[in-house]
Amino acid sequence: MISRPTAVRAVRPWGGAPVDLILEDGRISAMSDPVSPDQWSDSDLDGQGLLALPSIVNTHAYVDKSWWGLPWQSYGGEGGTDGRIRHERARRDELGIPGVGITTAVLGEMVRHGTTLIRSHVDVDLGLGLRGIEVVREAVAGFGGGVQVEIVAFPQDGVLRRPGVSDLLDQAAASGVEHIGGLDPAGIDRDPVGQLDILFSIAERHGCGIDIHLHDEFDLGAFQLDLICDRTEATGLTGKVNIAHGFALAQVDAARRRDLLERMGALGISFTTVAPLRLPQLPWREFDEAGVRFGFGTDGIRDLWSPYGTGDTLGIAWQFSRASSVVRDEDLTHMVRAATSSTGWFAGRPDHDIAVGCAADLVLLDAEHAPDALVRMPPRQVVIGSGLVLHDERA
Repeated sequence: MISRPTAVRAVRPWGGAPVDLILEDGRISAMSDPVSPDQWSDSDLDGQGLLALPSIVNTHAYVDKSWWGLPWQSYGGEGGTDGRIRHERARRDELGIPGVGITTAVLGEMVRHGTTLIRSHVDVDLGLGLRGIEVVREAVAGFGGGVQVEIVAFPQDGVLRRPGVSDLLDQAAASGVEHIGGLDPAGIDRDPVGQLDILFSIAERHGCGIDIHLHDEFDLGAFQLDLICDRTEATGLTGKVNIAHGFALAQVDAARRRDLLERMGALGISFTTVAPLRLPQLPWREFDEAGVRFGFGTDGIRDLWSPYGTGDTLGIAWQFSRASSVVRDEDLTHMVRAATSSTGWFAGRPDHDIAVGCAADLVLLDAEHAPDALVRMPPRQVVIGSGLVLHDERA
């Protein structure tokens, strides 16, 4: 049962000294030294001295097409992007994908792992139209405002090679989605200039953002990064373009990467990663130096692409950190911030932290401090979204 406390007592923001957080209208209205329990009200939440972090942000999710909550679905079909697309199209209707129940279950798992802010790609195609977007909006509404999701209208099967998809993206943007997506302009559509022309035209017309999947590797991927920079500069969409995956950036030589990062930093182009195990990780120190923002995402969880995934974005931060040999306390904390306070803007929450005036989006854990929480990934004891207790492991 969702509750709305008026205070969260005796928690340790970022591992500091215990404080009481006073909540009002879904925000932190005051922070003070803890008062004794006999001064608490019945609606107060006992933080039990737990570590408090801003809630976790999932910057690259698919909440519309999991089989979470259904019987186990064995991996089938062919590999590769095209093979997985065909397999998903063949089976999604029989599994009720997209569906409000499934999307609610996926969101529930993300909440259980501490996430209240999400950027989710939602498929739009000729078979679905915009139904997936409607499903996601309905499922999110069921959390009473405690979960915030920004939607990327995503052309999973390409933009140009399926006539009519560009019209659907335009309709989605007109309906108020925050972003439109793209997919391997060269590798999928075989026309990077054509796909990018369409995406940037729609974004200019409706004022939405662009979030492009770019799996193409090495020089082909880098070439498309240059094209995306060109379009961003020409259209004035600074700060409104994101690259998901972007494997090529970690594969080109240092000089080429430096030039790309310099351009992307100046244009406010951000990156999201799911920390894939089979490829080099994105160069996070170089990102910081160039002012390129990046965040972590889960990708799909238990879907027709892969049976893996739990909805735990902190686990993705752990995976990235381990693969990138992150070991020092300040760097481990940096990774926790990349999973929390530094990335709320991906889901429309630029002031995402534990401070007066910020939305009361919190996760409480039994950990000493942020580095300890990342390395051990303890259960999320309590999850609060916009002042609502969405999950309490202790209840």
